[in-house]
Amino acid sequence: MRIGVPKEIKNHEYRVGLTPASVRELASRGHEVVLQTAAGAEIGLSDDAYTAAGARIVDTAADVFAFADMIVKVKEPQPAECAMLRPGQILYAYLHLAPDPVQTQALIASRAVCIAYETITAVGGGLPLLAPMSEVAGRMSIQAGAAHLEKSKGGMALLLGGVPGVAPGHVVIIGAGVVGTNAMQVAAGMGARVTIIDKNLERLRALDLIYGNRICTLFSNAQAIEDSVLAADLVIGGVLIPGAAAPKLVTREMISRMKPGAVVVDVAIDQGGCFATSHPTTHTDPTFIVDGVVHYCVANMPGAVARTSTFALNNATIGPAIAIADKGWRRALADDPHLRAGLNVCDGRVTYRAVARELGYDYVSADEVLS
Repeated sequence: MRIGVPKEIKNHEYRVGLTPASVRELASRGHEVVLQTAAGAEIGLSDDAYTAAGARIVDTAADVFAFADMIVKVKEPQPAECAMLRPGQILYAYLHLAPDPVQTQALIASRAVCIAYETITAVGGGLPLLAPMSEVAGRMSIQAGAAHLEKSKGGMALLLGGVPGVAPGHVVIIGAGVVGTNAMQVAAGMGARVTIIDKNLERLRALDLIYGNRICTLFSNAQAIEDSVLAADLVIGGVLIPGAAAPKLVTREMISRMKPGAVVVDVAIDQGGCFATSHPTTHTDPTFIVDGVVHYCVANMPGAVARTSTFALNNATIGPAIAIADKGWRRALADDPHLRAGLNVCDGRVTYRAVARELGYDYVSADEVLS
């Protein structure tokens, strides 16, 4: 198969779809890989390293799209990239379609085969291609939140971990999944007071067994969320409904009653966000203030630590990429129901139920497409 890797063009996005090691894996199996020049240069992955691994370097994204049977990206295609997709071409990337009707329509119009990292499942449950970026974003959320509690960034002038004789800050984490657990680890390690909220009691029991009185666990309901948010200095939103828009668990009214200078970090912003006041921001302009509360809503947080993120992502994405390249997308998806769960749009049809429901499209199952 002919595989193409364009340079990412989203604001301050320096990750790259394939590392040289991943290129070597594909090339060793007889696949051709082309890479847009300097696609990995910002994170120390030179064109020479890719050439040595078996890739061919081309000048433009248009060259990549024209050559490839499968496009491997990190972030969702931007409008100019959607316009270069063609019928039957495979797109393998994060898509996050439910809150993005414009991209969804563009992918439908392209008639491409669009496989989303974030909805591919695993034998033991979970979302294995989303997990590594959730780990990164969860850890980064505390770094970002702590920095924006500083007065110069609009916060309440609070040191998150405190010092002897001065109380630490209170971090509230909504969601005890991969994002929430990683945020909790960093927050507790910094010495913050941590409350983590989730509706899965077994998950809360597991965290309590490990962390004991270093954290407080709460069952998720509207009252618990409201009381905790109003008492918080920093709130992390890490809730997820696979493939669907995130639920708005923190209302505008709650935000208006939070402490002046408090910070919220909406890690769910890729799926529309879990704060009613959220809207996507960029690394160039990461925050805005609503009712005195600093909102950090960067939609590609792991892009700020792109070298770490690229290697972590490739560890998870290379296996399915090899399966698709070796077998072709039809057989690869037919053979593996977990990979089949990644098919979101195909030949002009929406093939992921949550996306169809959120955006008002007719749903056609992946099984129907394959048959």
